[in-house]
Amino acid sequence: MSGLSMLVTGGSGFIGSHLCERLLAEGHNVTCIDNFDPFYSRDIKLENLAGIADSENFTLCEGDITDADFMDEKFAKTAPDVVFHLAAMAGVRASIEEPHRFTIVNLDGTMQVLENCRKHGCNKLVFASSSSVYGNNKKVPFAEIDPVDYPISPYAATKKAGELLCHTYHHLYGISVAALRFFTVYGPRQRPDLAIHKFARKILAGEPVPVYGDGSTRRDYTFITDILDGVTRAGHWVLEDCRFDIFNLGESQTITLERMITTIEASLGRKAIIKRLPMQPGDVKQTFADISKAKQVLGYNPQTAFDTGIGEFVNWLIKKQEE
Repeated sequence: MSGLSMLVTGGSGFIGSHLCERLLAEGHNVTCIDNFDPFYSRDIKLENLAGIADSENFTLCEGDITDADFMDEKFAKTAPDVVFHLAAMAGVRASIEEPHRFTIVNLDGTMQVLENCRKHGCNKLVFASSSSVYGNNKKVPFAEIDPVDYPISPYAATKKAGELLCHTYHHLYGISVAALRFFTVYGPRQRPDLAIHKFARKILAGEPVPVYGDGSTRRDYTFITDILDGVTRAGHWVLEDCRFDIFNLGESQTITLERMITTIEASLGRKAIIKRLPMQPGDVKQTFADISKAKQVLGYNPQTAFDTGIGEFVNWLIKKQEE
């Protein structure tokens, strides 16, 4: 698979920029759509793309996925073979504060992507979902067949609704879809609001680290290169046939909040100043991916140990602060 037209929504973000790089390295023509939402700095997003901005096979299109005319024009011009739909409003707590904005972007935006896939004959889609759809699932590890009818944040609800919209368009119009439930992705370029990035910056600055709860919450942290492997494999999978399925992409290991902090401390060689705070509404107690299906069907096989991944992230962060 090479020389195809790839469309990546949300392509200037953490995962999206890495994906654009990977697809270019595989020999594809890549179009990135991004509206540079001010949730975090435009400069950070442009910097994410700095290494590929001048590539003759890369095109950056600034615009909003909820804009029907803009999306129609870009689909018509690029005629994508595969669409990787990563653009979304993200963040559990932010979704509680601005639920309407999340439904507009995550539902109306996804509908625009699906409608343009239908209209322009692009029947291959990889949809970025989230482990948040599992809510406080008592059964672990989380498997794709587990019920996901009890989300505990508007963000989670929009991601589950996005999966349902994708299945509807698969059924009605033969669009081949892989819906990928990402489990806490980290690594170089991670969003500055996410825990690992925020904690590392605060430890370096000697500032208090806000810890919600007693530190016993657990997450299935997944390094960016492992996620990219799963995403690109899903791209191959949708090209092979007309089908729909959902896949967990995680490391299938859980790390406590307390261990996450001590690992960052060890990598930085500094101690954190802990500020204890109550648990936040919408936060789940743990995430834990059963990845047996992704392994069997996609050949997904994560390789990066948590300590190694944190070391790579810290090296990147220190280098950025020295620039």
